[in-house]
Amino acid sequence: MPILPPSELILHDDGSVFHLHLRPEELADTVILVGDPDRSNLIASYFDRIENSSSNREFRCHTGTLNHVRLTVVSTGIGCDNIDIVMNELDALANVDFATRTVKPRAAQRSLRIVRLGTSGAVQPDIPLGELVMSAVSGGIDGLLNFYAGSEAVCDRPMEEAFVRQTGWNERLARPYFVHNDAGLIELFSDAAVNGLTLSAPGFYAPQGRVVRLPLARADYLERIERFEHDGRRVTNLEMESSAIAGLAALMGHRALTVCTIIAQRVAGDSRPDYAAFVRRMIETALMKLTRRV
Repeated sequence: MPILPPSELILHDDGSVFHLHLRPEELADTVILVGDPDRSNLIASYFDRIENSSSNREFRCHTGTLNHVRLTVVSTGIGCDNIDIVMNELDALANVDFATRTVKPRAAQRSLRIVRLGTSGAVQPDIPLGELVMSAVSGGIDGLLNFYAGSEAVCDRPMEEAFVRQTGWNERLARPYFVHNDAGLIELFSDAAVNGLTLSAPGFYAPQGRVVRLPLARADYLERIERFEHDGRRVTNLEMESSAIAGLAALMGHRALTVCTIIAQRVAGDSRPDYAAFVRRMIETALMKLTRRV
């Protein structure tokens, strides 16, 4: 079994992983991801008991229990580049023996249940502010998954080809990819959220079709995304993390889903900057579902 050198898997002297500052025993099997560190604190405030907490840069982690179910909540900051850090370190915590710096035997590996709770903008007129959208399919125009071997096995290539063709995708941009999320988690949230196709962008402004002072390279960019349709699916919302979570989870053998509350209606040109009530409803819905005993 190859030994992972300190340059590839960086550990602190206390045995915690480099960015998240968590030790393997401090990670629950169910992980909630949020962007905002304050939202990590908010979710932890619902726990019956908190076992441990850590904070480093934008990464704020809490592990505790709610309704006798052990949970870890991690704030990721913004963007797929941060998700690359978080997903790799979560997987290392679950599936690498830190003492020997070797990958655990398959029989000893853990499959995590990972749910991102985020905010997003709707690109279809029938999805109102405050609606919950779950990413049954996550599309990425961020390019991250294309750096990893094996992506062909987890991506929906016919959907990719249809997207490139229908949008007239610029070859100078990252190649899009599409990943189906975990069927069990989709079923779990099926009565609470719109079944959606979420597109993750590498930025908040031009990559999501927003214009402040700088014009878009293609003026009808957002309209082309809105019109895309494949196998009965359309792009429902835009955000910045779902694709990397879905793709890396699929490659690593974890179960993932993104659920977002809509705080901007791009077609109507409307937004809700004060969205705290929407976020609380999403959090309470997710916690109820993730800790419900069957």
